[in-house]
Order: sequence, then structure tokens, then C-alpha cells
Amino acid sequence: MFDFPYFISMLPDIWKAFTETLIMIGISLSISLIIGLPLGVLLFVTDKGLFWENRFVKSIFGFAVNIIRSIPFIILLVALFPLTKLLVGSTIGPVAASVSLSVAAIPYFARLVESSLRDIDKGVIEATIAVGATPWMIITDVLIPEAKSTIIRGITLTVISLVAYSAMAGTIGGGGIGDLAIRFGYYRYDDTIMISTVVILIIFVQLIQLIGEQIAKSIDKR
Repeated sequence: MFDFPYFISMLPDIWKAFTETLIMIGISLSISLIIGLPLGVLLFVTDKGLFWENRFVKSIFGFAVNIIRSIPFIILLVALFPLTKLLVGSTIGPVAASVSLSVAAIPYFARLVESSLRDIDKGVIEATIAVGATPWMIITDVLIPEAKSTIIRGITLTVISLVAYSAMAGTIGGGGIGDLAIRFGYYRYDDTIMISTVVILIIFVQLIQLIGEQIAKSIDKR
């Protein structure tokens, strides 16, 4: 049963948890964009028939991406505790949880970028090569601009996945909405907090989807 006065009294805790969730998502999304975007481009341009074709590089990075993506996040989270401890000095809190979130998000986003680049007409790439464009020019002036709307949609999907992962991270000390839901909603059978966290996450994800789709449509040249 939802207790509105109690919900009002818990607003500071809910806001604190939501802020921690935003910190986790912000850090991990930034790292996944910085590393995942060039990694996705690399996976594409080293594929068979492309201008930087390299079977060895493609196999090595593709294999690493597939390994990380095949590990369930909750297991990856625990497995990376030693690395998290080494990097941030703790395994508890939103910053610590961001390490595992970043490791999970990088290969996910890289595959989305690679998929986006595969949608580009090969004729456009061949025409650019024919006029003597350098590989760097092809990447920056053709590949990224042509795929930018689908890349934006990929970023949107990555953020939504990070929302789900961050809630999971909260169950084992990451903080955020997930931690609040477990501590109050589950262990204390607090229906008000459980309903509140579910509604907040639904609204948050819908806003992310709406904003991401509007941005993608606004820059889509097709």
C-alpha cells in the first residue's frame, strides 16, 4: 500500500539514491563513449573487404568483446572487485560500481557502433576511396557523419542498459536506486519505496528514450 506522507518524508533519501544512479551512469557512459566508439570503428574498418582489413586485429578485439558480453553482469561485477579496489580504493559506492558498469558498457556500445557503420552504403565508402581520401578522412568525414543518427540511438540503448545495470550494482554496495529498493522495498517490505523506485525508473527510461529518439531524428539526413 502506498503511503504518500511517508513518501514525502523519504524524498531526501530517494533523491540521494537517484543522484548516485546518475553518477554511475554519467561516469560509465563517458568511458564507454571514449573507448567504445573508436573500438566499434576499429571492428568495422578491419573487417574483410574494408580499407584497413586485418584479420588478426579483428579476431583479437572481436573475441575480447564477445567474452565480456557473454558474462552476466552480476558475475562480472563481482569478478572485477579486485580491479575496482585497485583503481578507486574501494568496492562500495557509485564510483566503484562505475568500473564494472564501464567494462560492461564498452563492448556493448562498440558492437552497436559497428552495426551502425554496417548500414552505410558500401558504394559511398568505395567512392570516397576512389577520390583518394585517407583512412582518417573516410572515418571522420564519411563513416561517422553517415551513421551519426544510428549511433545516437545506440547511445540511447546504452544509457537504458546502464540504468538496469546500475540498479543491479546497487544490490551489492553500488548505491543508487537499486540499493534503496533492496534495503527498504525488499528487506523491510516497504511497498511505498518499492513502488516509488519502479515508477522513477520507468519515467527515467521513457525520458531517455524520448530524448534520444528526438535527437536521432533531428540529425537524420535520410
